[in-house]
Amino acid sequence: MRLTHHTDFSLRVLIFLALQQDDKLVTTDEVAKHFSILKNHLTKVVHKLAKQGYIKAIRGKNGGICLAREASSINLGEVVQVMENNIEVVDCQKPVCPLVHYCELKNILNESQNAFYSVLEQYTLADISKHSNQIRAILQLN
Repeated sequence: MRLTHHTDFSLRVLIFLALQQDDKLVTTDEVAKHFSILKNHLTKVVHKLAKQGYIKAIRGKNGGICLAREASSINLGEVVQVMENNIEVVDCQKPVCPLVHYCELKNILNESQNAFYSVLEQYTLADISKHSNQIRAILQLN
């Protein structure tokens, strides 16, 4: 399974925010620069993350974004499922597959996708940012 760029960028934003000390506000420009992401793509990601309650977005001159809750309470499986637009692995109806009534491929792929999400649900944002000092050094945040 391959995640969309939207989900990938969402996870990067969350990691970046988890690295901030004292819930420091950062701008989307800062995040875009550190990950070489176009700002217009990142704006859509940030909007959805804020709408879903993962981050706070404060407008204005001294505004920015920060985590809306503790990193340990942000479940990776939940984030991925919320951010992915189409979680159906295969669509046997477009075009209609002649094997649709007898083929077990879709069931097997759905089972594997459920296993994928089951593993992700065992981890939080805190788990993937536990090497924060090393990650800060790589991103030159120290």
